[in-house]
Amino acid sequence: MEKKLRIPPEKIRRLIQKLGACSATDKITVDGKDVGWMCRVPPETADDSGWRFLAGDESPDYLDNPDNHGIYDVNTICNYDQSIIPFLHAAPGTAYERDPSTGVFVKVDSDSRDY
Repeated sequence: MEKKLRIPPEKIRRLIQKLGACSATDKITVDGKDVGWMCRVPPETADDSGWRFLAGDESPDYLDNPDNHGIYDVNTICNYDQSIIPFLHAAPGTAYERDPSTGVFVKVDSDSRDY
């Protein structure tokens, strides 16, 4: 079954220069939640930016199901949540989590979640 994305592909605007592909959960792209946790891992392929985006409330069972993830251009995820843009040039091994009381991203240990 094809996923019904919150933002149709034809509505995606160019917000950043091309950075490559990333992984994001359906909580962001289908349910429309903001990014709550993001980390950059060493890229797995030439097209991989290394970025992994989660809403932050995904359970381990949810994350274990590959049907709950998708591969997207980083620019696409920027259209869902522009607040990630200032952090996109962070080095691999870097992670950020949105502080629920302020809504601001704070740097966290990249091993603090499974991705």
